[in-house]
Amino acid sequence: MAGASTAAAVVAALEQERTEADLAKVQARLAEGEPAIGVRMGTLFAIAKSHTVMPLAEVQRLLAHPAYEARLAAFCILDFKARRKRTGAHERGTLARTYLGHHHAITSWDMVDRAAPRVIGQWLVGRDKQILRDLAASADPLRRRTAMTAPLGFLDSPDVEGGYEIAGALHSDRDPLVHKPVGIFLRHAGERDRDRLVTFLEAHVHAMPRPAVRLAVEKLPSELRSRWVGR
Repeated sequence: MAGASTAAAVVAALEQERTEADLAKVQARLAEGEPAIGVRMGTLFAIAKSHTVMPLAEVQRLLAHPAYEARLAAFCILDFKARRKRTGAHERGTLARTYLGHHHAITSWDMVDRAAPRVIGQWLVGRDKQILRDLAASADPLRRRTAMTAPLGFLDSPDVEGGYEIAGALHSDRDPLVHKPVGIFLRHAGERDRDRLVTFLEAHVHAMPRPAVRLAVEKLPSELRSRWVGR
């Protein structure tokens, strides 16, 4: 596969799976006028996984492709590379810099959600979180989404406090692209430390959008959940 693992090979594989019905479904989720091929997500993930060994230069070519599916496949490949147990610290840094250096190629929430926790979050464990603070301060909601989604990679480490810091910075964000991942992070972090979640909510819940609150308290016992949402 190594010799065939090129951006052109991925695009050709995607185009081979194209259907008009899938194109209509994909276009319904994208911004008007964004180019798309028309491929089912399960098929796209399978194609991307089969190209995990793709050289990063070819991944970067995919990231520059105009079609949504080609760019999503590139972020999936970064994710699959980050998942490998043999991926070392240097390579993880290269993967993270590739993601961050091509953030302009991200045009939908699923590109962030697919790659940010492992490619950015796990790389930042034990490192300074200034990159996330900068992203959280961006005017671009998709960059703010990266800031809040990456900390899902902290959940099994002491760095989870870094996620709470970003959630605190973004707790009142009104954009659904941002407040939903705030709620999702809090829900998962609260499963590991309920008291820490309650402390966060007591400080911030008054300014949080209701969808974020509902997500954050979803796993709490009903007597706690009812403090902030109906039973």
